[in-house]
Amino acid sequence: MTDTTIPTLLSRDSGEPLADQIVRMISARIDDKQLRAGARMPSIRRFAAAHGVSPFTVVASYDRLVAQGYLESRRGAGFFVRERAPLNTALRRDDPDIAGALEKRALDVVWLVRHMFRQMPGQPTSAAGVLPTAWLDGQGVANALRAVSRQNSSALLNYASPQGYAPLREQLQRKLAELEIAAAPEQFVTTLGVTQGLDLVAREFCRPGDTVFVDDPAWFLMFGSFAAMGLKVVGIRRQADGPDLAEFEALAALHQPRLYIINSVLHNPSSTSLSAAKAFQILRIAERHDITVVEDDIYCDLHPGGSQPATRLAALDQLQRVIYLGGFSKSLAPNLRVGFIAASSDIAQRLADRKMLATLSTSDLGERVVYKILSEGVYRKHLDRIRTRLDAIRPPVLRRIESLGMTLEPAPTAGMFVWADCGRDTNVLAARAMDEGLLLAPGSLFSPNQLPSTKLRLNVAAMEDDTAWRFLERALA
Repeated sequence: MTDTTIPTLLSRDSGEPLADQIVRMISARIDDKQLRAGARMPSIRRFAAAHGVSPFTVVASYDRLVAQGYLESRRGAGFFVRERAPLNTALRRDDPDIAGALEKRALDVVWLVRHMFRQMPGQPTSAAGVLPTAWLDGQGVANALRAVSRQNSSALLNYASPQGYAPLREQLQRKLAELEIAAAPEQFVTTLGVTQGLDLVAREFCRPGDTVFVDDPAWFLMFGSFAAMGLKVVGIRRQADGPDLAEFEALAALHQPRLYIINSVLHNPSSTSLSAAKAFQILRIAERHDITVVEDDIYCDLHPGGSQPATRLAALDQLQRVIYLGGFSKSLAPNLRVGFIAASSDIAQRLADRKMLATLSTSDLGERVVYKILSEGVYRKHLDRIRTRLDAIRPPVLRRIESLGMTLEPAPTAGMFVWADCGRDTNVLAARAMDEGLLLAPGSLFSPNQLPSTKLRLNVAAMEDDTAWRFLERALA
């Protein structure tokens, strides 16, 4: 296949940035059907030489065209013109198998979360982001709750500290020390899960119109939350060992983002983890462009550690430019809604003040329960059981996924998620599944662009139920 030829129409006298001109020129040619879907674009070096611009300008232009849905990047092959279709029109209205599906619902983040809450009790579906109830230590939580209820009752009747329950913050200091992150108790702020932590950080650091970087793909809930604040969300292509550094550098220079949100360990949805080499480069790029890095480590306790050490940005940076977020909804109990922020002392105080202005404080009942569980040593044994169970179920799940023709790049070795390529539009699969009462998580929802995707996120812990397997066997036959 030969590269598409793009005529030289750039002007250095117009006052319009060259990258803007390239984006406008190529998008217009695609809209006018002068460039057809599937056509290969000139390589970055060839385009730069042909038009007398820098490779940096071409990278920035191509990445913006990918973000806008005009181009797609294929690893090792280059950039290609994409068949453009909005999320909803990707579900073909003339397909008899999904006729009427679009009339009943739109596949978006709210759709997925709403149905997750409807179907989660007891046994979550393959689309859910939590472990089955039977895997969690309900008896341990109940015992801790009873122990807390026998303590001085007057302490449960007053407002809690805006920074959070002090003994829990001291326990978190010890927990982070095991990860080689030094943080004093006053550097912690407790939250209603990582969700509130991200909200507090974004509101403290950003103003409407600012740009926030996220991984692409990434945890979908924050896309809508940031957009509601008037923030521009830009995705950085996630690779097996972390973000695409060239894209990160180019887009950082272009957008000057305030924040970069990243799962360093057991990334959602791929269950991959950051390499040490990329971690160092991320911090260098963040320093060059004055970006605050927000490390969401909610899956921290599902990582085996030991002979498979994980690299955390907060351990390298020691909370200078990195803000570290964690919690216990994935490993202990989603209903407790106990999370935390660790940051420099100054930032922690600012975030505690913002939390106080928003909610006065969080209820420390859940925080006392979590402290009781962490401080009595039962939590470690509970985590060992969960990781052992995940390790036992993951290999047969991966084999069965591949037997259905789906591909895994790479196959995860830890965590609860699998990021599988079905080779077809998973919006269509999700619509068909919903008609059968089954919830799937299509890949489009994990990208800030929400364009159609062939990827599907599956929760291996929920794949013991044969319902999803039977549907996938039929749908992918």
